[in-house]
Parts: sequence; C-alpha cells; structure tokens
Amino acid sequence: MGFFSRFQPQEHHGLEIIIVGCGTVGATLVERLSNEGHDITIIDKDRERVNEIANYYDVMGIVGNGARYGILMDAGIQQADVFIAVAEDDELNLLCCSIASKVSNCATFARVHTPDYNSEVRYFQEKLGLTMIINPELSTAMETARLLYQPNALEVNPFYHGRAEMVKFEVYEDNTLVGKTIAEIGAELPHELLICVIERQGEVIIPGGNDHIEVGDQVSFVASREHVRDFFEHIGFDSRQVADCMIIGGGTSGYFLANQLIDMGIEVKIIEQNRARCEELSILLPKAIIINGDGTSEELLHEENLQHIESFIPLTGIDEENILLSLHASQVNDDVKVVTKIDRVNYKDVIRGMDLGSVIYPRYIIAEAILSYVRGMMNSQGSNVETLYHMFNDRVEAVEFTITEESPITEFHLKDLALRKNVLIATIERKGKLIFPSGKDRIHVGDSVMIVTTNLGYDNINQVLA
Repeated sequence: MGFFSRFQPQEHHGLEIIIVGCGTVGATLVERLSNEGHDITIIDKDRERVNEIANYYDVMGIVGNGARYGILMDAGIQQADVFIAVAEDDELNLLCCSIASKVSNCATFARVHTPDYNSEVRYFQEKLGLTMIINPELSTAMETARLLYQPNALEVNPFYHGRAEMVKFEVYEDNTLVGKTIAEIGAELPHELLICVIERQGEVIIPGGNDHIEVGDQVSFVASREHVRDFFEHIGFDSRQVADCMIIGGGTSGYFLANQLIDMGIEVKIIEQNRARCEELSILLPKAIIINGDGTSEELLHEENLQHIESFIPLTGIDEENILLSLHASQVNDDVKVVTKIDRVNYKDVIRGMDLGSVIYPRYIIAEAILSYVRGMMNSQGSNVETLYHMFNDRVEAVEFTITEESPITEFHLKDLALRKNVLIATIERKGKLIFPSGKDRIHVGDSVMIVTTNLGYDNINQVLA
C-alpha cells in the first residue's frame, strides 16, 4: 500500500485512535488515518501482522485480545478519542466497543457482518454506547444497486442524504459531448448539473468553463438524483436500470444485494455451490431464482444465459475468481453491466487496465464512513464534515460540509472569495433545495456545501480559502 499525499492547511494535533483488527480493513484504516496525522494504536492476536503494520506505518502495536480490559488499558483507552473494532468476529467487535464505551468517552465504531444484527442497530447504539455500526456487505450491496440503477455509471456517490449524486462515466467515440466546452454543455442542458472532474490519460483536471471533453475522458458530474438519468438520455445513453442480474455466490453479500435488487423490480438469479445455502436462500428470497451449481463453470454460465443477461455480479469471496468471471462476462456479452467487488488485491493500476466494469472496494467504503466522522471531530471552526469520498485513485476528494456558524466563507459572494487552486464549490443545499451556485451566490449558516478538490485533507470549509 502506498501513501497518498495530504494537504496540510493548518497545524493541529491529531486524535488518539485505537484499532482492533489488523486485517485488510484494519490496515486500510491505519493507512488513511495515519496519513491524516492521528496517533494510532493497533491491537491484534497475530504478532507477525501487528509487527508488519506497526513498522510500516510507524504506529504503536499491541499483541493480544482487544476485548480484554487490561489490553485496552495498555493501549491507552482512557485517553482515546476514537475506538474502532474491525476484527473478523462480529461479537468480538461489539464486545470491544461496549467495554471501550464504559471506560472512555471515545467514539466507538464496530464492523458487523451478520444480517441478524441489522434490526438491532438502535439498541446497540443506545444500550452499548456505539457511535456507528458498519456492515460492509450491506454498504457494498447499496453501492452496487446504485450502479445497476444507473448502468452507464462507473461510480455513483450520494450526497445530502441521497438527494444529489456524483456520477462518473466514460466518454466514448461519437458521444455528443466530444469537443464541447464545459460552458457549452451547461448552456444546452435541460436541468442544472456541474461537471466537477475530468481524468484524461492519467491526468486529473478540475475543469473551468473553457475546458473541453475528449474521447476516452472519465468525467464526474454532480446533479440532483432525479436528473441524472435525464443527463444520460440527453447525451445519447440508454438510461434505464437493468432488467435482470446474475449473482455468483450466495453468501451474505449476495443475499443483501439480491434483496436490494428485488425491491427495485430487477429479476435476480443466484448461482451458489453449497446446496444447504441454496435451500436457505430459496426461503429468504422467494422471488429470486436460486441455482445450485459451480458459478465458475463456463458451461453452467452459458446454460443460464450469461450471453443475454443485463448485469453480472461475481461475489465468490475470492478476488481472483471475481476478476476472471468479470472478464469472461464482458467477453461473451458486450452489453452486460459488470460490477466487480475486490476485498484484498492491491494492484489498482493493473486492475484499472482490465475490463472489469465498475470496481468496488468494501474496505474503502468502511474507511470513508469512519474518516468523515473523524474529520468532523477535528474541527471546531464553523463547519462539520458530513460526507467524504476519495475518487480517481485517491487523487480527488469530494467533501460535504454543514455550515454551523458565521465564518470567512459566509461573508462574501462566491466570486469575491479567494479560493485555493484546484478547489471547486460544486453545490449548496439550502432547506432541501439544491443550488448550483454562480459567483453572485453566498454561503449561509445552516447550508450544506459540497467541494471537490485535489487538495487532500480538509476538515473545515474555511481551509478552501487561500
């Protein structure tokens, strides 16, 4: 894992953060949070893994059971600001957070996989003192469902509680956008939206009105949710959601996704090798077609009509199998929408060169949910981080701030603000209304504001000012 550069607009002391669990998610959190300047202590029973991560990221490591009071005291739980339990065992994570909340005033986060606990989240928060429970499989299913609702999209990131979306797509040859400037595109559109980022041949651009679109560009725009499809139709794409979906693997991720898609009116077929699990799924998902078989078999995939399916999601639990299945699906079906979930593989540059459709990394979904909260804790200067996404291989951040008090950002019209380079004030939400601001607009207390920037690390909106 490589470090990403962090813009440091001001000096501030980092938080004291304890992380239990040194798996893929734990390592990702250490990477992200240590790069933000926080003091990290990791706890895990695996001595080799603790030593590896502690030495690489220069953090403190403790070998032991994160649910033991003595271990937590050794880790400095009484002084901790944030406690994160992301071990593989749900009950261990819940127990760790419960103990931590009893001996410290820290914010507590638990990763929980089991669907049974979903209905009890409020109880855990109220009775056990948990700040947030994160279910990576459910979060992944929700993100995948958004991509099947907007199949032209490579990524869909929601803002303002889902009322707006930032959508990334690729511009193909003969598309109506090719050769046009951002200003020309904006003047032609029936609804307001804003093109925020262009990636061209590896270079990331925060565009101005005179920048233009070229074939092969990957473009991110923000629009109200109901107008995203209108934009795709305007530029000549088929904007309807997929009609059907083939899921390979009937584990927790497959169950959550199937549930979401059935609610959206999408026909679902799950291929699962374990016969007992198939019987469970047939009861849990009576509207889905459950096939007992090997989802990696080309013959079975052909029999089940892969060549005509509209979307294909491999969820085998093995990254390499998911990648090969996605490549195969794209070869036999030119029109299929493929979403590839990758848990562990770190060769992002290699993966980007493959025809894998949309790629989802659950570990980053978890990291960004926690990072949003942590950045909010860092700030006491008139705004708070609500939502945070890293995009374009961690080179761009889209951050949603809530404005809580008067500050330099609220005193002037936008055209009179001295913004740092590569900062775009993309949208303002005011009393439920989405505003695509002009230079004459102002930011008010109570607004939510989304900024897009290549300067990483903002935890306060005033940091966008030069």
